[in-house]
Amino acid sequence: MYRLFSLILPLSLLGSNATAAELPGIPQFIDEMVAKHQFKREELDLTFQRAEHRPDIIAAISAPATIKPWAEYRASFINPARTEGGIAFWKQYAPQLQRAEQQYGVPQEIIVAVIGVETLYGRRMGRHRTLDALTTLAFDYPRRADFFRSELEHYLLLAREQGFDLFELKASYAGALGIPQFMPSSYRKHAIDFNGNGKVDLLNEPEDAIGSVANYLKQYGWRRSEPVAQLALLANASVPVIAAEPRSLAAWAAAGITPINKPQGKVPPAVLLDFTVETGKEYWLAYENFRVITLYNNSNFYAMSVFQLAEVLRSSYNTTP
Repeated sequence: MYRLFSLILPLSLLGSNATAAELPGIPQFIDEMVAKHQFKREELDLTFQRAEHRPDIIAAISAPATIKPWAEYRASFINPARTEGGIAFWKQYAPQLQRAEQQYGVPQEIIVAVIGVETLYGRRMGRHRTLDALTTLAFDYPRRADFFRSELEHYLLLAREQGFDLFELKASYAGALGIPQFMPSSYRKHAIDFNGNGKVDLLNEPEDAIGSVANYLKQYGWRRSEPVAQLALLANASVPVIAAEPRSLAAWAAAGITPINKPQGKVPPAVLLDFTVETGKEYWLAYENFRVITLYNNSNFYAMSVFQLAEVLRSSYNTTP
């Protein structure tokens, strides 16, 4: 029978961070995992004795990149390194990207851009031990404790299903895994074996990452052939621009707001977003597909960075020999 946990090392050899075993709530969590999923209590006890409480994780999640001004945030992702890396990635995996677009309706450049923004095409997949990150956030980050407690549960189940070494796997400070940075619950629900080799591996196989990103976006509502966002013009500066509910283009036009380039065919309703750039305010009509990207990461800055990187990649790819 497969054993989930490896041999236990002395705590004195595990580094200077404090053990997480004494964090409030862990004994009850262990009880639940034993009752719900038939984990062995003694193995979970030993696991959390080895898990480290990481105050630096709390500090990182408390100061996300989106508190930066838009121009600074954008420059982190719309730059030559992301563009050149994206073109190389696209060329290397062109057949898989074409197949993913055909199967799921998600444009190739969007898939590449998500992977580029998340991990620089698999080069930066996180440096924090996943177990430490999720344990710290589940039991010492009250604002989102329920979410991270659920993700910790999914991580333990994922490790059992995939044969991961709980103590070796690295992730982002929030516990996101692999080339596309899926949270454990998304890994279990949306990751697919896109290269057909009989296993799902988002840590080492870009083909599986490509298919899984497309599957994720499709499952959350991506609409084939519909626009993502368009730069908008305002008829005058006094127009009240930001509205929480989507409006038709006709309704926006009546309010003095129009896209610079009107999209072809049937156009869905849009919300209006503003971004502060060097020259002032920039306004964008954002459609349903833009909202879907925010379900990958709940940030308008993130979604706009993915979209704009995708546009740069598409233009560069089409003109690169």
